[in-house]
Formats: sequence, C-alpha cells, structure tokens
Amino acid sequence: MQPQVDLKKFHKVLFVFNRNSGKQLFASMLSRINQTVNGLRVQLPQAEIELYSLKRFAEMPGLADRVRQEKIDWVIIGGGDGTIRAFIEELLTRQCYPYISVFPAGTINLIARELQLSKEPQKWLHRVNKGIVEPVYIGKANGNIFLTVAGVGFDSMVVDKVSILEKKLLSTLAYVVQSTDTMRRELLFSNWRYTFKVQLDDDPVWYDASSIIVGKSRYYAGRYNLFSEAALKNPYLYAAIFTGHKRTDFVRYATSIALESLTLNKNIMIKKAKRIEIRCVTKGAEDCFPVELDGDAVTETPLRLEIVEPPLQFLV
Repeated sequence: MQPQVDLKKFHKVLFVFNRNSGKQLFASMLSRINQTVNGLRVQLPQAEIELYSLKRFAEMPGLADRVRQEKIDWVIIGGGDGTIRAFIEELLTRQCYPYISVFPAGTINLIARELQLSKEPQKWLHRVNKGIVEPVYIGKANGNIFLTVAGVGFDSMVVDKVSILEKKLLSTLAYVVQSTDTMRRELLFSNWRYTFKVQLDDDPVWYDASSIIVGKSRYYAGRYNLFSEAALKNPYLYAAIFTGHKRTDFVRYATSIALESLTLNKNIMIKKAKRIEIRCVTKGAEDCFPVELDGDAVTETPLRLEIVEPPLQFLV
C-alpha cells in the first residue's frame, strides 16, 4: 500500500506556472491553471495557496530561496520536463525538500505521463487530493539533475540545435525538422564521425558507442516506451548503447525507437547500472559534445551519470 499524507496539515502551497511552456494557447492553459488553483483553495481552506507565473528561468533561484525560507510544504510545478528539472535542481541545491507535484503544461510531459497525471483540473485535483506519496529517484549528470532521460550523440546534437523560440512555436515539430537537418548535414556523404566510450558501474570494460540514450523513466521523446523496467520510483539507470556508425544504422535505430523494439536490434546493447561514465573520443569534441537532460542541452562530455539518494517525495 502506498504511503499517504494529510493535505489538510499543509500551511503553504506554491503553484509555479511556466507561462512559456508548451504549445497550448496561453489563455487556454492559464484557464486550466486558475481552475486548479481555485479548486485547491476550496479543498484546502486552511492553507495559503499562491500562484506564481514564471516568466524566465532566471527567477528560479530566488523562488527556491523563498520555498526554503518560508518553509513551503508543497510545490506544484506547471510546465514541461525541462521546467520541472530546472526548478527541482534549484531546490536540491539548497537542500530543500518540500512535497512536489507536477501539472502537465509543457512541450514534453514524460514525468506527468509516467505518473498518469491529467491536465484536466478536476481529474488532477481528484487524484492529488488523495495525498498518495510516491518516491521519485533523481539522476545526476555532471552535478545537474534529470528525471527522465539523458542523451549523448545524435539526439543530443539535435536538441542542442533547437532554439527556445522554435520549441515554443513548433513544439515537437522543431525536433523533427532539426533531426532531418542533422541527418542531412552529418550523414549524407559520410558515416557518423563521433565515437564515445561507455563504462557501467565497476565493470572494467569500456564499450564503444555512436550514441547513447540513458533512461530514468520508461518513456522517451513524448510517446515511446523504450525501457520497460525503468520507472521514476526505481533507483537505476537504463542505457541503450548504439554501436553502428552508418546512415543505415541510424535509420534502423529510429525505426527501433518508433516500434519500441530496441532489444531486437543486434547493434543496440541495453544495460542497467547505478553509475555510468561516458567520454567522447573524437578529436576536437572530447570535452564539448552536448549532453541532453530531460529535453534540454544542459552539460557536455565527459559525462558522469549516477542515482541520487534518498528519493524525492512526489504527491501523485
């Protein structure tokens, strides 16, 4: 039986809404957010419930300071996976551990999808009002946290090229357009030129790879279930190590992802670990190949991935 918390004991609740997240019309999503906040005020009359409209990521450090200083009980993050990742990172940097919830309002909502959270206010309120607590293990990459996925290689190069404006205007289409452009630029006249070395836990073997996807959650790119054993509540990383360098190999990789059949491709190794080391060994890119975390290019190689313990407490 899952643990529960009595929401009526909460005194301060902060709902952080990233107004720049997602492809939805701002007015439509803001209406959903307001309905949800009003519903919370009805359900929790004893609590001070604040809606904060986040305009820039630069506001997050000050907001996280407030959460710690004011001892806010419950933080609800309305946005995509990138917004959730960034704000939780600010909280953990301050060793601040409120209960956390997610309201899906972004371009990519893998966290909300795995937790089966609805963006309809009444359904979301009904679900969260039960006070069910679920542990969520966080991944760390070169000191930066991630909750769902980390990537190095073709995918991280694509993510690195997609601008904030393109994400806002085109949503997932921006990644499709950039993937096509990257395929043309990097693979039209030659094989993929980047090579990585991957080490798992204390295994002395370093595997060769052309790209790596590391899942902390089962979902990838919005809809694909790549790692059936992965889950936010499980303290493991699951690595898909792609070994081929030819254009045809990358077409097969894309097909394997679309069909959710990585294990059927002999050029893809699936490994489970708590710590993963990744190095780029291509001359000129050793210390600067972009790394994707939860849909944003956040850090660079060389890369150390690990599980953070103890888990965070999510209200779902």
